[in-house]
Amino acid sequence: MLLILVSLLCCVHAAEACLQCDRSIRRLHEDFVLSAPTVDDQIEMKKISEHAYVTYRETSLERKGVIDPTTLYRARTEYQSEFDRFLKTPHTGLCPNKCGLLKRRVMDCFSCRYKMYICPSPSGQQDCSEYPVQAEEGGQAVLNCFLPWHRLLLGRTEYHYSWAPGVPGTKKLNTSDFKALVVTDDSSVVLNQLDEDEQGTYHCSLQGRDGTVFYRVTFLLTVASLSDQTHRPVVTLPFLPHGDNYSPFQPTAGLLVPVIAMVTALSLAASVGLAVVLGLMMSQRRAAEVPRRRRKEGKNKQNPV
Repeated sequence: MLLILVSLLCCVHAAEACLQCDRSIRRLHEDFVLSAPTVDDQIEMKKISEHAYVTYRETSLERKGVIDPTTLYRARTEYQSEFDRFLKTPHTGLCPNKCGLLKRRVMDCFSCRYKMYICPSPSGQQDCSEYPVQAEEGGQAVLNCFLPWHRLLLGRTEYHYSWAPGVPGTKKLNTSDFKALVVTDDSSVVLNQLDEDEQGTYHCSLQGRDGTVFYRVTFLLTVASLSDQTHRPVVTLPFLPHGDNYSPFQPTAGLLVPVIAMVTALSLAASVGLAVVLGLMMSQRRAAEVPRRRRKEGKNKQNPV
């Protein structure tokens, strides 16, 4: 917090001259100093804020020692905005890893050069947690061992997945019991169409190219068999009483014979009727053609060629 306060107060722009004369800025600093958790921190912050006012005065001298109200208002508003943004920004700290080994790139404030900084695990080990995972046979399981501080690691890293078959927790496992599963840049793997034989203990370790293990978690995967699950009872329809086997959708042999006979009779009657109608139509057409012929022959006799 003290280093962040130094960077905020001492990196003064030319437009922030004369801020030592603004009462709202002084009250802002006083409230921030009083918010420190201990008295020693309050004393250190008080020294830093007083040094900031000295810097403000030196900057003011470079600007002829005066400032117009409009510029002072703009400088105060911008400074308060930056100060509020600083207070609302979450600070994870230099070593956000609660478990695992973190090697990150940092700036050395004395040499002003970048260097590697090692954040050891507070627990002193890279094995962090165990997560039980339950799935059904034929279903899916997603294993993901990503944490936000993994992005801070210096150098190229990969996620190594391995597993040891068997019901989790039934026996003590050694390193030789695990078989390599996959090496990937992605932090998660998806297991599809699970079988009961695929249940077991899965390890996910984040490693560097030189084999250094930065982080490791364990997934205890249990696959429930379909035979062990409760099935719905099959509903059986009751049989019809003896002799009551009539159904309109399934006609019996006694009903089928009259139906066929009636359809056959109707077909024959329709055929005979159609033949009679066609015969009458042909007779009427012939009778109409005879007078036409006679009139045509009479005209030919009256007008010989």
